[in-house]
Amino acid sequence: MIHAIKGVKDVLPDEIARWQAIEGAARRLSTLYGFREIRVPIFEVTELFARSIGASTDIVEKEMYTFQDRDGKSLTLRPEGTAGVVRAYIEHNLGASPLPQKLFYLGPMFRHERPQAGRLRQFHQYGVESFGSANPLADIEVIALLWRFLTDLKLPSLALELNSLGDQADRAAYKGMLIEFLNLRQDALCENCRRRTTTNPLRVLDCKTPSCRAATEDAPNILDSLSPASRLHFETVLTGLKDLGIPSVINPRLVRGLDYYTLTTFEVTSQHLGAQNAVGAGGRYDGLVETLGGPKTPAVGFAVGLERVALMLPDAAVPPPPQLVVVAAFGDTGAAVGLRLLEELRAQGVPADMDTRASTLKAHLRQADRLGASLTLIVGDDEVTKGRAIIRNMASKEQEEVPLASVTSTLAARFRPGF
Repeated sequence: MIHAIKGVKDVLPDEIARWQAIEGAARRLSTLYGFREIRVPIFEVTELFARSIGASTDIVEKEMYTFQDRDGKSLTLRPEGTAGVVRAYIEHNLGASPLPQKLFYLGPMFRHERPQAGRLRQFHQYGVESFGSANPLADIEVIALLWRFLTDLKLPSLALELNSLGDQADRAAYKGMLIEFLNLRQDALCENCRRRTTTNPLRVLDCKTPSCRAATEDAPNILDSLSPASRLHFETVLTGLKDLGIPSVINPRLVRGLDYYTLTTFEVTSQHLGAQNAVGAGGRYDGLVETLGGPKTPAVGFAVGLERVALMLPDAAVPPPPQLVVVAAFGDTGAAVGLRLLEELRAQGVPADMDTRASTLKAHLRQADRLGASLTLIVGDDEVTKGRAIIRNMASKEQEEVPLASVTSTLAARFRPGF
């Protein structure tokens, strides 16, 4: 027997309603907020991710699925969505449009991580990217959409954390102070953080190792390094969220794992997820479009891990399966007429099914129960001869005879809203 690769997961039919509820909410709210869907390739040239995410990040150094194409070109399965969307934004000159470029995506991402609850090697994300506005109102809009998405799904114990990484000058000044501080604490840091001190020092603040957390407890606060303009931007975001009734807390250690973030960074966490408690996160990345060869373009966005959302989604947020009519057709003539009625019901928008393996009424009714049918349409040879069909209510067991000629319209009327 061939099994699925470690770290990937089949989403089976019994689970799919949860995913459809999540994806439906993402599409509905994105459209409501003026974001349009974009679909970008699952793999790109490796250089795209190395330049955008940062060559010294864990994702690029350890986690990407990279392979050689037959022409020798290095390709990578996308580990995140922003880089591909930015590449498409530049390549297709979307910035030339007078319309705001507010885009959203849904789809699989790939990272070679240690599989655990809510974290897989093939995982799925919902993300949005808003291009062209440096105004902090764009940050507020994106954060509001993320918060609305998660709260509309009634996910428990959510907390929104915010920080500012300042602009490039703020960040460079802070990095110098942080490196000086970390050099004095090397003996207390884990091996990974000692390496990060020179390659990506801000990531040391995000380390979950207890000894590293303790050693950096009194690290310089990045908020103290903000310029007046950066501080005003951050305070405007905080005030705007408060005005919208969205609760938040400031977390100066929130630095995110990608090199392209500037100014506002944010993360929504939940106590229901254990140590890896982030549900969705994002921030502003004003320099990324320019880094990848495009014009100077401010941008802000977020991504949500859908596996984690699915783990937390309460059953009450999953819609019940639609009402179903099962056609119980048996006998030589009855089976043929039943097949035609089945197709007529579907043509009128009525969810309908028939077990073609069943040959007796008893077998059909048994399967109708298993399928959760609300009604069963019984058509045997005798019913065809009489020009009648029987509608059976599966809950009450009540039955009624209806003319064959009008049975599909009768059932269609009962499936209309308000019947």
